[in-house]
Amino acid sequence: MATLHALDIPDELYAQLQELAKAENSSVEAQVIKILHKALQKIAEEQEKRKNVIKILEEHRLRRQSLRTDVEWPDSTALIREDRDR
Repeated sequence: MATLHALDIPDELYAQLQELAKAENSSVEAQVIKILHKALQKIAEEQEKRKNVIKILEEHRLRRQSLRTDVEWPDSTALIREDRDR
């Protein structure tokens, strides 16, 4: 396992880590590892969501390109007006 030495941690932040560690019966080091692990998981999930959005947008673009252009689509305003007149 690799060792990471953090320097210049603000006293207030370290005190919060100590309180959290004490509340969960663990060490400050274990809490830092747990927090980093959760943060990295969240980042990975966000990146996966972005990939999915990009994929959906690309599929949508391809679908729009595949629409027939030789068809004269009716004017939606006229259709709405016709429906209201019924």
